[in-house]
Amino acid sequence: MDGQLLSATFVELTDTMVADFDVIDFLHVLTDRSVRLLDVSAAGLLLADPRGELRVVAASSEAARLLELFQLQNDQGPCLDCFRGGQPVTVADLAAEAQRWPRFTAAARQAGFAAVQALPMRLREQVIGALNLFRATPGAFDPANVRVGQALADVATISLLHERSMRRSDTLNEQLQAALNSRVIIEQAKGKLAERLGIDTTEAFSILRSCARNRNRRLADLAKAFIDGTEPLIGQTATGRGSQPPGRYEPRPEPGPGVGRDWAEPRQGWPGADAPRAQTVTDGN
Repeated sequence: MDGQLLSATFVELTDTMVADFDVIDFLHVLTDRSVRLLDVSAAGLLLADPRGELRVVAASSEAARLLELFQLQNDQGPCLDCFRGGQPVTVADLAAEAQRWPRFTAAARQAGFAAVQALPMRLREQVIGALNLFRATPGAFDPANVRVGQALADVATISLLHERSMRRSDTLNEQLQAALNSRVIIEQAKGKLAERLGIDTTEAFSILRSCARNRNRRLADLAKAFIDGTEPLIGQTATGRGSQPPGRYEPRPEPGPGVGRDWAEPRQGWPGADAPRAQTVTDGN
């Protein structure tokens, strides 16, 4: 494990006492660094919204994000059990848990994941979410890595709760709702940029995030400016693998009632993947 990177990560996860604290970027630091430090293939993060429903708020890859969304929509999986019980859930071989979570295990294996470690985002008796680690190969997770992963989740939880108290808010509602609202804008910007450049949405998000950091901008603010056409991403046409016509994205419709709604849809072909897909309307030029 990279000790220098680990130290830097703990510093970043405690640095919430700034005026321009960006909760979306903060949550993605947690998932991205988990992958780099803990010998896993992907990581996802679920947080409870003001109504107590879990939402997908960050993921290190599109495959992980869609799998997290899938288990919320189907109300089954180790990450939900971890949140509800407030205890870690370890699955060394998903193939052996087909009877316990039949739909989730099928979707996870189709996405290329064979093992899962779910860690609670908890401070004492308060559980606000779960950090979920996915690995492409079966086998037991390294106990030392699990301890570090739980420490990262604990520090992130304390930082989120502390940032809330610094803003003199009685609950996490405003903070979490702001994060969820930002996800709507960011998902639209990802889709628009991916279409323009002919790249996948994971790469599109990396470009957006890098531009936001380079310009010292909040990720959601830059995404909104890009969607509105008021702030183009410099050099974007040069980095794409294909040429796409200009377009504008219609806002996604508000999802229907259910557990764990998000503003993106699961991959087609997964069991239960029946959410409506976003529509792209060209400018007609």
